[in-house]
Amino acid sequence: MSGSKSSAPDAPAELRTEMQAAAGDDSPLSFTVHSQPQASELAALAQQQRTRAGRLRMLGVVAVCAAPVIASYFSFYVLKLQGRAYSDLITPTVDLPVGLSLQDLDGKPVSAETLKGQWLLTVVQPSRCDAQCDRLMFAQRQLREMQGKERDKFDKLWLIPDQEPVSAELRALISQGTPVTALRVPADQLQAWLKPAPGHQLNEHLFLIDPVGRWMMRSPAQLDPSKFKKDLDRLVKANAGWDRPGR
Repeated sequence: MSGSKSSAPDAPAELRTEMQAAAGDDSPLSFTVHSQPQASELAALAQQQRTRAGRLRMLGVVAVCAAPVIASYFSFYVLKLQGRAYSDLITPTVDLPVGLSLQDLDGKPVSAETLKGQWLLTVVQPSRCDAQCDRLMFAQRQLREMQGKERDKFDKLWLIPDQEPVSAELRALISQGTPVTALRVPADQLQAWLKPAPGHQLNEHLFLIDPVGRWMMRSPAQLDPSKFKKDLDRLVKANAGWDRPGR
């Protein structure tokens, strides 16, 4: 129809005034239209959330695995149990040497990683076991059995710093019950890891290695198994969550 306007009529002045008052200012009313997020943005956000969740789960697993060992060190070093310990506590602990060369009694190479996962009651003795060797190996067996239901948390390890043959009788002895893990290791590498007390030799001590391969404790040269057991009991109590079976 000629003469008519194509745009919608303006709102009455009274209505405009009321709407502006409701908005809290005197500025003209305006409307903003937000665009919807793109599919690629949503996918990226979902990926970030999955990555964050995966990292949190990984940290949780690491924390659970490390907690028992951390608890033992907290008990011994933070709570200052050194004064009550019968054994020599090694501060700082000594890590398993990188590239440690190990062989079984048949000359087959053994990965040093196999030493990890358990507490290791460790003796260093020659292939031809003498009276000193017999005494410490007996104490090693005795200490493990004295742990009762906790004994599966401990393994027996015999480190041999020479290449002499081990007699059939001795092989049979260390295979009885829970076997002793017998491994040959070069003397220089062994001495770079474990140390005797001043004035003594490696073969006079029993050494304790923790589940991640760190040397943390050494018995006196004249080992009293009942006193050494008290130190092990503290470790077990601090590591109540460590329940992996023996290797």
